[in-house]
Amino acid sequence: MDALIDGGVMKRIDLAINDHTGILDIPELAEKCRKREYIGKSRSYKFYQSGELIKHREDDREYMGRTLYLGSLKSDVYFCIYEKDYEQYVKLGTPLEEADIINRFEIRLRNERAYYAVRDLLTYYDAEQTAFSIINQYVRFVDEEADKRKNDWKLNDRWAWFIGDNRQSLKLTTKPEPYTLDRTLRWVQRQVAPTLKMLKRIDKGNGTDYMKTIEQQAKLTEKHEMIIKQQTTPAKDLVES
Repeated sequence: MDALIDGGVMKRIDLAINDHTGILDIPELAEKCRKREYIGKSRSYKFYQSGELIKHREDDREYMGRTLYLGSLKSDVYFCIYEKDYEQYVKLGTPLEEADIINRFEIRLRNERAYYAVRDLLTYYDAEQTAFSIINQYVRFVDEEADKRKNDWKLNDRWAWFIGDNRQSLKLTTKPEPYTLDRTLRWVQRQVAPTLKMLKRIDKGNGTDYMKTIEQQAKLTEKHEMIIKQQTTPAKDLVES
């Protein structure tokens, strides 16, 4: 979180959801895209049959997994759903019936989208919530209903099973937000506090001074100094006349 606060750049992050039971039917999802029963931020999609993606090992082309891309591969957010069991068969020779993972749903994020995903992960420390909230924001498969607007069509049952109940949505782009101490405190509480507590107990038990050494060696940046000033100076003194 400190790196992000200091203006660090997040170029890319991928989040993966493993389907162990075959909930996702990739050809069925591709057909729903073709029938326009797919609602997303981007209408772009690409479906590759077995063997179309990997051109080497021609004898095994029929064993390559089917893959569905949702969104443009050049955009900062797109999704890749593919048959992981076939991939493991080709790479490792694992029989399909012995595969632990049948399908994999990957969320691929770049630049600003990656930044906001990482910030959500570090704030709530819940990868499942972050991943499914992103999917809910950008992807929805529905069943056509006559005399209804597309946005009002019923959510597809299989897709609803995959998504789960009461999922939120996470917008991965927004206007720049001002720094808040509360956000840093939440991150420290989740990510740092347990380690600090451990070191304090070690220092107490062994007579060491790890905590003191860490504090002495820590270097504050200009951004840190500015935040300290903002948090400790009365509001009236921050306003220039």
